[in-house]
Amino acid sequence: MSDSTYSPPTTFGQRVKKARERAGKTRATLGGLVGRSPEWVKAIETDRLGMPRFPLLLRLASELGVDDLADLTGDERLAAATYTKAAHQDLPAIKAALTTYRIADTAEEPPAVATLEERVRHTWQVWHSDGDHRTQVAPLLPDLLANLQLATRAHERTERRRALSALAQCYHLAQLFLSFQPSPEAVMLTGDRAMTAAQDADDPHAIAVAAWYLNHIFRDAGERHEARVELAMRAVDLLRPDKGPEDLARWGLLHLAAALSYAKVGKAGDAWRHWDHADKAAKSLGDAYAHPFLIFGRGVVDAYAITMNADLVRGQAAVDATRVDLAPIPSATRRSFHLVESARAYSMQGKDEDIAVVTLLKKAHAESPETVRFNLFARSAVSELATTGSAVIRKDAQQLHREMRLPAVA
Repeated sequence: MSDSTYSPPTTFGQRVKKARERAGKTRATLGGLVGRSPEWVKAIETDRLGMPRFPLLLRLASELGVDDLADLTGDERLAAATYTKAAHQDLPAIKAALTTYRIADTAEEPPAVATLEERVRHTWQVWHSDGDHRTQVAPLLPDLLANLQLATRAHERTERRRALSALAQCYHLAQLFLSFQPSPEAVMLTGDRAMTAAQDADDPHAIAVAAWYLNHIFRDAGERHEARVELAMRAVDLLRPDKGPEDLARWGLLHLAAALSYAKVGKAGDAWRHWDHADKAAKSLGDAYAHPFLIFGRGVVDAYAITMNADLVRGQAAVDATRVDLAPIPSATRRSFHLVESARAYSMQGKDEDIAVVTLLKKAHAESPETVRFNLFARSAVSELATTGSAVIRKDAQQLHREMRLPAVA
């Protein structure tokens, strides 16, 4: 037998090291993301420090993309998803809708594609305008999915391609509903089906949007960096940014996808090169422009600089980027998300900024409660501050903890 026989990690530190290397993060990057030094990460990985307290353990699991805490702790009784991910009451219904098939009746009048397109537009408006967006769109998605699937089988040629493009958008909405919930296989299913529908439609605009949302799936899972950048750039080649706003917005959006992917793996030069392309597109579209459902425009390009700097572990630069005015972004969910990312930026500055973290999370919750309730950083940060913050901070965090309906932690 070879001396190189694989030996599985047996200690907490060894498991953390394995997860960190699988996620493609350096010790400095992981330490920065959880508010600790590279030396702290090394001490954890070499078992000179023991397992951290539960809130910080959850933060580690979140940054390492670990859903099953047993992958870190060896304790099969703990699942990170139980604590870090909320399950919406309508999750079973949406999952069922994705695997329920309506058989076409030849005697049945097929749904009018124009009517279905209008219903998709309305559902996007609901998603972006309501703070309880998951709760509001959940009753709309099952019937809309079923009718769009039927329309793609009942119609031909141009009408079928329009129905397929609308179906891809409906899958994007389902993906957004499912995101950050304990159902990663359903999230992957929506991304794959959306791209398949977009390609069957032979619609460059639909393919570009599907590539953007697939990038989110793989980036959040810490997977396939090279493949997701390649996908974004291949979709870019299908677009003509000089043709008009629809192409230019998608062109900028895909460069933003590449920028976020490069930042996630610590490649700052490539990240900012692609961000510059997105910035150029936003400038060309004008300060007042925001895409109707993608919301690409000046505000989100500037706001994503917060995320990029945080992922690149540039704490002060991330804090500086929070000066962006989020008010013009025409989406409560997006404004709330970027406020959460602002809180994440301040959290990287250490305990002295805990008051800024909890204040920003309260603002984000007021903007869109469900965005904050399902956000992994917000859940772990509120759980930690509710147990370790100063008296004043702990009181605010505990109130937010109750409003978010978070599970009690040890």
